[in-house]
Amino acid sequence: MILACHNIEKAFGEREIVRDGSFHIEDREKAALVGVNGAGKSTILKMIIGEEPLDGGEVILAKGKTLGYLAQRQDLKSGNTIYEEVKSAKADIFAMEAQIRSIEHELKHLEGEELQSRLETYNRLQSEFDARNGYACESEITGVLKGLGFTEDDFNKQTDTLSGGQKTRVSLGKLLLTSPDILLLDEPTNHLDLNSIAWLETYLINYSGAVFIVSHDRYFLNRVVTKVVEIDNAQVRMYLGNYKDYAMKKQQIRDAQLKEYMNQQREIKHQQAVIDKLKSFNREKSIKRAESREKMLDRITPLDKPVDSTKEMHFTLEPSQISGNDVLTVEHLSKQFDSQVLFRDISFEIKRGEHVAVIGDNGTGKTTLLKIINQVIEADQGEFTLGSKVTIGYYDQEHHVLHDDKTIFDEISDDYPDLTNTQIRNTLAAFQFTGDEVFKEIHTLSGGEKGRVSLAKLMLSEANFLILDEPTNHLDITSKEILEEALNNYSGTILYVSHDRYFINQTASRILELVNQTFVNYIGNYDYYLEKKEALTLAYASGNETNAENVSNSGNSAASTPASDSKLSWQEQKEQQARERKRKNELKKTEEEIAKLEDRNTEIDEELTKEEVYSNSIECQKLSTERAANEARLEELYELWEELAE
Repeated sequence: MILACHNIEKAFGEREIVRDGSFHIEDREKAALVGVNGAGKSTILKMIIGEEPLDGGEVILAKGKTLGYLAQRQDLKSGNTIYEEVKSAKADIFAMEAQIRSIEHELKHLEGEELQSRLETYNRLQSEFDARNGYACESEITGVLKGLGFTEDDFNKQTDTLSGGQKTRVSLGKLLLTSPDILLLDEPTNHLDLNSIAWLETYLINYSGAVFIVSHDRYFLNRVVTKVVEIDNAQVRMYLGNYKDYAMKKQQIRDAQLKEYMNQQREIKHQQAVIDKLKSFNREKSIKRAESREKMLDRITPLDKPVDSTKEMHFTLEPSQISGNDVLTVEHLSKQFDSQVLFRDISFEIKRGEHVAVIGDNGTGKTTLLKIINQVIEADQGEFTLGSKVTIGYYDQEHHVLHDDKTIFDEISDDYPDLTNTQIRNTLAAFQFTGDEVFKEIHTLSGGEKGRVSLAKLMLSEANFLILDEPTNHLDITSKEILEEALNNYSGTILYVSHDRYFINQTASRILELVNQTFVNYIGNYDYYLEKKEALTLAYASGNETNAENVSNSGNSAASTPASDSKLSWQEQKEQQARERKRKNELKKTEEEIAKLEDRNTEIDEELTKEEVYSNSIECQKLSTERAANEARLEELYELWEELAE
């Protein structure tokens, strides 16, 4: 065991972060720390490194072990270049190399015992230098920088001039090269493109030390970790396996708890009904039996109904009208900034109902393309055409559609003046803004909060063509899953940019990869893209003159089977929606029948208390038989309702 947290406690005022929390990390183990936004994940990492004091408990790092930490935000003010900053992680090795070279020069002028002594020092340093892979040090630095998305042209850039995301990547590279015994990484995939994330996955899987990661990237966690530590309502739990295993086990536990709760509630309700009935007879024997049952009922410890750990967003996206079949046609579009060509002569079409993901390395022009279609900036050449009755709903990752000086409430009411105060508050409540929170000013909000306001506006737009730029940024895993469900049930058309591979896999029916200044078209989700990437990129984006329309056509031709799979997937989505409507109808009918039978049993109980009934053996038997049949049917309906509700 390399790291252990025993009974740790932390609170900020009345807000409890963790209570009596315990977990451990084994040597070389790769583990994740998960929880909703605000659960306290970053705080726990800071407690481990000693940056945040504990209120109780202890953190134990194995003797002689080193620890490295990557925070979400970095502030590099060293005055170094990117290469110099990362190279400083290997300063001791370069100092050793300098000492070796110095001794080599000294040896020419030494003799006797002095020569022998320096030779011994030289051999010792040479062995250590070789053992620490000193000869490959420079190539290792270059490999890490390139793996994290930097080109050799970037190496001489001053760190002071970098963006926040670039500084985080530099700090990550520097940390990886220090090779501590345990890495603590807080959202390491933020600011990385898909290729860099894939490179980091491989690096961490093969890393010789332990890794403890905070991340909302489910695809990344599935690939890297073998243990999940969850912080939920200040409680810590450990699950073996990757994120998929954790999610499945957590759902199984919740299902079992819900079933146990519902069974207990049914039993309590049944016993209370019997007690009430016995008391209603108003006879000494029946009253004693009722009292006996009440004592039994009092001994039952009521179970709490299991609830989800967060106030979830809950919303649906539905267009106000259906667009024409041709939603977007892009023809010969080109764009460059100064001498940097982003894309050249690209052409593609998007049809109604398609869910299209745009992917590519950082800086290739994905966001620029969305801004051109939204007429935020102009293309250098070419044009695009929107189809008949197409209305756009735009989600901007930088949230330029929001007004910093407005409150959340005004942001909605000004854009949708026909909504009443109650309607606005209900909408914002669906996105976790309640009470006085709706009067917060936009400029005071976190990235995640701004994202939720933008999603609220998107829902109200009733657009039939959604254009989304990194919609999952700053969302926790639960919120991502809710967004995925909303998009999969959306009957309109979607074009979006995302680095979230799990999200792409769940929501995309087609992928456009921006590579070598053009598009390669994949008719399928992210798994299909991975399968076909090498062959299609080589065939259709090996040169800069490839016409994107030909790429798209060739891509369709080369992937005729996946195209039919895509149609099948769309058909399956329609069938799934139909099954969902049927489930809801059956659930409603079941609830109505349960209510009807329970009302009838109440009537029967009342009838049985009447003298003319309970003194009439035939009538009494008839009602009792009916009630028994009703109870049997209710048991069936309870089970059916539970199945339908789940």
